Formats: sequence, structure tokens, C-alpha cells
Amino acid sequence: MPAESIPRSAGEPAQCLPAASTSRHLRAGGLDLHLLDYGTAGKPPMLCVHGGGAHAHWYDFVASGFTSQFHVLALDLRGHGDSQWAQTADYSYARHAQDIAEVAQALDLQDFVLVGHSMGGMVSLTYAANWPGRLGRLVIVDTSMRLSPERIASFHEIGTRAPSRYASEDEFVRRFRLRPAASTASASVIAHIARHAGRRYDDGSWRHKFDRQVYASREYQDGVACWDRIRVPALLVKGGLSPRITPAIRAEVQARCPQVQFAEVPGAEHHVTLDNPAGFVAAVRAFLERTSPAPTGDRGSARGEQ
Repeated sequence: MPAESIPRSAGEPAQCLPAASTSRHLRAGGLDLHLLDYGTAGKPPMLCVHGGGAHAHWYDFVASGFTSQFHVLALDLRGHGDSQWAQTADYSYARHAQDIAEVAQALDLQDFVLVGHSMGGMVSLTYAANWPGRLGRLVIVDTSMRLSPERIASFHEIGTRAPSRYASEDEFVRRFRLRPAASTASASVIAHIARHAGRRYDDGSWRHKFDRQVYASREYQDGVACWDRIRVPALLVKGGLSPRITPAIRAEVQARCPQVQFAEVPGAEHHVTLDNPAGFVAAVRAFLERTSPAPTGDRGSARGEQ
């Protein structure tokens, strides 16, 4: 199936205002996990999962595009945002996916839409391949399906590096940079993300919220192989300016998961929800409008209680 390209209309603003949300906490994997609830309760659920070193507020600029039809939630993965850090540095894809399974059970999510960006996309693929019982549809956003040894080594180096310290929140926000750095997001959007990315520690300095062991423990996983076990309707989203979803990767995914659909968001680098929120919303809404959750019996075998 050809990729669907979602144009940005002439004169259309590249950014939108962040959506209001309510903070919620629940236990999963023995930890206190934080999530944002954008509303609207009673509608079909959508659970959004951020990338590595990021946080749930990465979805602030797209959530309002879905709340008319979905109850939109965004999770802070363990060791990220306002969720608790793992004492044993247990940050494997499988452990994150198990957390999602426990969150879905605790919230009684049924036929839910799971959206995962970057590392969160690999976590979401792992969940969908192993705990499909509650899942209705899957959206994977600009995820690297196979990390090179050099990329893994660079993550490990970041994880073992001493964290940068800043004298104030203003300095933290001013010096905050996205990783990877390429982005078409406005300065105000990046500043908003920065304000939710740091906290004041006991020594008085401001540092990133995420546990650096998330990077130090990064593992290799063949994301393409996960698509063999995806049975629900699925969408693979590429940032139009991002090199991560190559034609070869797309062809492999299509061969393993014939029902997968593709969309390309123009003007977006890797940080798709920040770079072109309107384009992202349009791509995902179009997919959701032309699909419905797979029947329960067609989702494959589940691992663990669902």
C-alpha cells in the first residue's frame, strides 16, 4: 500500500497550543508510574508512549486532535518524566512492555489504540507482539527498527557520562536540546518540552528527570521481527525529513505484516509530534477512521493475564 502523505496547507500554523491534562499515578512493575489524562473519559481509550529520555508531555501538542473521539492518556515510562526510577536499572523493552500490560489491566483498557514514538515504538511493538488481548490498533512513529552497534555504544556512553547540572530552571530550559538535534519545532514548543524535562535535585542543581541507566542499559532488538506477530490494524508513521524508516525497512515490515499501513508527515524530522502536530494528527486520524479494532480471536496468543 502506498504511503499516505499528509500535506500542510499554505498558511497553516506549524504548531498548536499544548493541551490541558490531569496527572494520574498508578502502580505497575512494582513502581509508581505517572500518566497524563487529556480526557475524555467514556470514549475509546488511546495510550501514548514517548521515546527514550523523553516524557509524556511530548504528546501535549497532538492530544487535543483526538479527544473528541478518544480518551487520550500518555504514560511516563519507568525512569522517565515523573515516574519512579527502577532500583535495579531494569529498563529492557520487555520490562517496559510488561508495564504497559499492567497499566492496561489496571485501567481496564479495552480495544485501545497504542501510539509509540521512537524507543516507545519499540516498546509498543514488544507489547503488541506479546500481550495482544486488549489491543485494538497500533501506531508506530519513526522508530529505528534495528539499532547499529555504533548507536548502541553511543547510548551506553551517554548513560555512563556524568549528568549536566544547571543553576536554575531558566538555565536548564535555555540550554535544553532535543536528541537528535534536528527538528523543525518552534522555540516555544521546545521550551515547553524543556520545562517538563528537568527537576531540582537535593543539591540545588537542575538536571534531567530521566534515569541515565535507561541509556546505559539500552539493548539491541530486531524490531522488524516483531511485525511477524502483529495481528491488529497498524500504522507506521515516518517523519518526512527523517531517515529512520527507509524503503528497505518499509518493504520488510510490509512483507511480515501485510495489513500495515504507512503515512509520511511532511516537514517533520524525528520528533514528529513536535515538528508537525497538525500533520501527525491528520495522518493518525485518517488511519483510525478507515480501520476498526481486530476481533479478539484474531489478535494472536497473549502472554500474561489480559
